[in-house]
Amino acid sequence: MAREHPGTPAGPPAGPPPGPPQDRKAAQAAAEEAVAQESLREVYREIMSRNPEHDIDPTLDRVRRVLELLGDPQRAYRVVHLTGTNGKTSTARMIESLVREHGLRTGLFTSPHLTSVTERIQVDGAPISAARFVEVWVDVAPYIGMVDRESQEAGGPRLSFFEVLTVMAFAAFADAPVDVAVVEVGMGGEWDSTNVADGDVAVVTPVGMDHQRWLGNTLEEIAVTKSGIIKDGATAVLAAQEDVVAAVMRDRAAAVGAHLLREGFEIDVAGRQVGVGGQVVDLRTPAGLYTGIYLPLHGEHQAHNALLALAAVEALMSGGGALDAGVVETGFGRVTSPGRLEIVRTSPTVLVDAAHNPHGAEALVATLDEAFDFTRLVGVVGIMGDKDAEALLAILEPVLAEVVLTSNSSARSADPRDLAEIANEIYGEDRVHVVDRLDEAIQVAADLAERDDAVGVGVGTGVLVTGSVVTVADARVLLGRR
Repeated sequence: MAREHPGTPAGPPAGPPPGPPQDRKAAQAAAEEAVAQESLREVYREIMSRNPEHDIDPTLDRVRRVLELLGDPQRAYRVVHLTGTNGKTSTARMIESLVREHGLRTGLFTSPHLTSVTERIQVDGAPISAARFVEVWVDVAPYIGMVDRESQEAGGPRLSFFEVLTVMAFAAFADAPVDVAVVEVGMGGEWDSTNVADGDVAVVTPVGMDHQRWLGNTLEEIAVTKSGIIKDGATAVLAAQEDVVAAVMRDRAAAVGAHLLREGFEIDVAGRQVGVGGQVVDLRTPAGLYTGIYLPLHGEHQAHNALLALAAVEALMSGGGALDAGVVETGFGRVTSPGRLEIVRTSPTVLVDAAHNPHGAEALVATLDEAFDFTRLVGVVGIMGDKDAEALLAILEPVLAEVVLTSNSSARSADPRDLAEIANEIYGEDRVHVVDRLDEAIQVAADLAERDDAVGVGVGTGVLVTGSVVTVADARVLLGRR
């Protein structure tokens, strides 16, 4: 919202800006966007003043109450719900693309964001605008305030940052309106605020150890929490899982009468070949074998994510029947996954990848070996303080010539000096560097990568920025990727 500045003379009204009509329209659009961005910043500050995503008060009551006051918008469309430890966002983006290719209007809710909070709420494959984000907030804020007061009077907290975004997403999707919403949990499943929606299809990507403080200290405990998104009569599409996780998911499906599609049983990656800019995959589902599908993403794990996406959309769109091959080819062909093995600069090549736990790091290392031909790769690693830094650094060690430890913009970022104490034991002190600022860390890493480059054109040399989604998000902004 524009503000008057006290003490500034009003003066005569300004005439139309000079230039042809198209220039005036462009100037007006730029001015309107600037106002929208300032309003977005104000709304974001308000939402950020609430409990952050990692400060969990596990209950669905607050979100359910707000949505009830709004007329239960989460029931206005079909829902594909995703949980797991890694691969959720990439799989969600694939599902959304396949559904949209069928001519349906889609909503996509993922987290966290890389550059702008608007990325979390997408309609028809694009983030909602800054102006639309503000409009949605204005629409739901009175109801959120009402429930905040009810909760505080009962001795509870206000809605958290993530709970507010969940409400906004469901409301925005109903207002669009969308036909299908693809919704990624924030954390866990059973008590995650997104679980107020009943998914027609539940997708569970590989489950590993992560967020133990909130989800439990064993795979079984974590799996039980995540299995909570599998609802009565739904279809559950499961990635290949550890035995204990698979048993929990089977039990949950049996208890609620859900239909199971399990990787390695009913569905499978039948084949894959590395291709230019990605890979070509063959995917088998109960409906048949889809061959020669180009997927513009690197890594075997992305082929398995594609399998889950395909099976989920089959279940959603055709009750398990085969999809049109052309629709599948086009839907997968336009998929992107920012921040997941993304090249953001060349000479030397700078890659960013949001691996932040051992499972993600293992997938990253396997993909580097398969899809890239680096002769010298230097890592820039910034990790959150609550993550298993020792395991992550150890997994990365074989592919990194040297490592530059740094911090990111989050208050939860680990001190790089603490990381260095761990890394020195794994890499040796001569391969470990500490640089506090991320921009300087990337420059140091680039210099280290090219140190022995006699040709001077960066061939075979590279920098890998990883360790946290926030580290990757910060790096993308620094390197001009938005």
